[in-house]
Amino acid sequence: MPPQVPMFSFFKPKNTPAAIDAPAPPAVPPADTTATKVSWAERLKSGLSKTRAQLTTLFTGIRVDEALFEELEFALISADCGVAAAQLLIQQLRERAKRDGIEDGETLKQALADLIAELLRPLERTIDLDRAKPLVMMISGVNGVGKTTSIGKLARYFQGAGKSILLAAGDTFRAAAREQLMTWGERNNVVVIAQRDLQGGGDPASVIFDAVHAARARGIDILMADTAGRLPTQNNLMDEIRKVKRVITKADSTAPHEVLLVIDANTGQNAVAQVKAFDDALGLTGLVVTKLDGTAKGGVLCAIARARPVPVLFIGIGEGIEDLRPFSAREFANALLGLE
Repeated sequence: MPPQVPMFSFFKPKNTPAAIDAPAPPAVPPADTTATKVSWAERLKSGLSKTRAQLTTLFTGIRVDEALFEELEFALISADCGVAAAQLLIQQLRERAKRDGIEDGETLKQALADLIAELLRPLERTIDLDRAKPLVMMISGVNGVGKTTSIGKLARYFQGAGKSILLAAGDTFRAAAREQLMTWGERNNVVVIAQRDLQGGGDPASVIFDAVHAARARGIDILMADTAGRLPTQNNLMDEIRKVKRVITKADSTAPHEVLLVIDANTGQNAVAQVKAFDDALGLTGLVVTKLDGTAKGGVLCAIARARPVPVLFIGIGEGIEDLRPFSAREFANALLGLE
């Protein structure tokens, strides 16, 4: 008996034509207005309030002396900035305070914000959405960090830039993963390619291989491929995701153009270990940092900048479809310390 060939389906939103080769749905109009920017800055500041609470109280009614620097170093470590980054920042802050004769807390806080922005600035990078068509993005991460949700939010963001999107349901193991991605496809009016029969699991590489060819045939601008969650210690699953990347390259010799890791800010220092492991395995091009709202561990971006400076492309501070935005070092540093 010849081997069974995996069957794939194009799951189309209900309000699009039935034909597989129908034109891509119209892009969502851009929402990048001044009001939106102000709103995002305020929301980011609110989302980082728990992390900020560990830092900003130290600047009220104080003397700028060695005791304060020691307290600030401890506070930075407690906010998951990491020992190396915290020591670097405090050493630089000491030098700046001495050089500029800083004697009050507010000026010292501004100086610390400047230093954090400088530390984080190498993490800034803007994706060139026009350098390939389709631009193939491979999304990875451990279980439960919000990969599929982040794909849905990224789809909305890229639509706002006028791009057509195709999604590939490459997580063939997690229960209801395909259905979750299809729900996001419905919300964004985007087609999802998935394996039709997942009994006994499926081959994620085959799904994504098929999706690359489909995206090229349909003239799609961006293909985002979901993958199953896995821990860096699961060697067989890390081998599998390496295979997925190799298969994508077979479908398009220049792809994947972006290899993104989604990390949960609440994991703190463990996120640094995840970045190192997935970067070693896949050669990451960027990070998507989720769940910054409500965490007391927002300083983890400083630890990443010091230990493994993979660019942070997007950060998320809420559950809404618009709650994912490009990372800005200055904006983040100011929000972390409650500055305008």
